[in-house]
Amino acid sequence: MDLSSINPVLLLAALMVASTPILLAAIGELVAEKAGVLNLGVEGMMIIGAICGFAVAVETGNPYLGYIGAAIGGAALSLIFAFLTQYLLSNQVATGLALTLFGLGFSALIGQSYSGIKPPQINDLNIPLLADIPFVGPVLFQHDIMVYFAILLVAVVAYMLTRTRAGLILRAVGESHDAAHALGYKVVLIRVAAIAFGGACAGLGGAYLSLVRVPQWTEGMTAGAGWIALAIVVFASWKPWRVLLGAYLFGGITVLQLNLQAAGVKIPVEYLSMSPYLITILVLVIMSADRGRASLNAPAALGKSFHAAS
Repeated sequence: MDLSSINPVLLLAALMVASTPILLAAIGELVAEKAGVLNLGVEGMMIIGAICGFAVAVETGNPYLGYIGAAIGGAALSLIFAFLTQYLLSNQVATGLALTLFGLGFSALIGQSYSGIKPPQINDLNIPLLADIPFVGPVLFQHDIMVYFAILLVAVVAYMLTRTRAGLILRAVGESHDAAHALGYKVVLIRVAAIAFGGACAGLGGAYLSLVRVPQWTEGMTAGAGWIALAIVVFASWKPWRVLLGAYLFGGITVLQLNLQAAGVKIPVEYLSMSPYLITILVLVIMSADRGRASLNAPAALGKSFHAAS
């Protein structure tokens, strides 16, 4: 065992990369849940985004078009969920689980011809002057554009939810859809828009996995990232900036366990590999122990179907 082989600069830089797909998916799910929709299909939308983004990037030779394709793919799958839950009033939990199973199966089908192919490379930005700062530069300012886009998206969502009329309406729908409807707001359309936004974000997170994090297409490559994103929303008490911290926490655990394996730590590799998921379960158990605190910021109408009185 040689812990000195772990480079703290590379560790922290890898943490930001590993956290980005989870962060993108989690912030999208937060918006959907703020509108009162519990979508457990995040894993399915991420894997569809991964294959759609990979396929478009390979076929066009442009990874940025791949991101657009991934967002469209994730949003399209989420709209199936929206139609079933908002118009046909199906159970949100059962429909979300079905969405995940469908996404995993469908992505495996359309991704068969893309195994073993390398996607076009995405270059890091290397922000001038800032990238040359010792320690801080490599950690914060030598990443690809999606790392910074994810952080910007958190800031935009935080501002929108707390400082804009649109955010107030979205939160009103999530707190009491009947009251929002009585005030004349189109509850179903608002929820559909929130669901589509969450799907697009999950798709971007999946594309980041297949285009940058790995980068290749592998069946089932999300490996539970969507479930961790769902847990982070609860862990963050439905607050955007806490979602950022939660994503970096779980991303850091993932990177650390890989570094510990490389350093030859005498712990069975299976235990290290399962550590991010064990920590996720532990956090949720701790949060659930104090139900009042856990539900303090949860939207009151979360998971409840809306049906306008005729």
